[in-house]
Amino acid sequence: MSMQKVNVPKLVAELSRMSVPQLRERYEAVFGEPARSNNKQHLLRRIAWRVQALAEGDLSERTKARAAELARDADLRVRPPKDPPVPVPAPAAPTVRGTLLVPNDERLPAPGTLLRREYKGRQLLVKVLESGFEFEGEVYRTLSAIANKVTGGHWNGWAFFGVTPPSGRCKEGTR
Repeated sequence: MSMQKVNVPKLVAELSRMSVPQLRERYEAVFGEPARSNNKQHLLRRIAWRVQALAEGDLSERTKARAAELARDADLRVRPPKDPPVPVPAPAAPTVRGTLLVPNDERLPAPGTLLRREYKGRQLLVKVLESGFEFEGEVYRTLSAIANKVTGGHWNGWAFFGVTPPSGRCKEGTR
């Protein structure tokens, strides 16, 4: 089938108005074999490509030979494997013990200070450490982590425990 000067946008518009059985018929006329697909978009694209290639010229013989060479070297699957691969469990992360380094924050009182807060009738005591905070025998990195554990929700630890900067000092731009 040889054509001259194909208006591709017009062809695509014409093909998009066709039903799948009509596209299958057109596919067979253009390719000389029945279509194996019932996907409208796939049929439309294949027919438009083929008509354009016939009218304006196909790939060069050198390009076709190179594509065939690459295809022979490729490990292609026609169908997916029947059984999905069994996932390999990730090894457990090792437990690391050591000192937790937390940079000093000028808002915090000196290490050893106890922060007190009453929450839902419960007295909370948090000890400020050099490297974090101690609450009920556990060391936490932030006050927010303790507030979240106690309340079960997301809290700003500074606000929850009422920690404010020392009087007379405030961060730039907050006056």
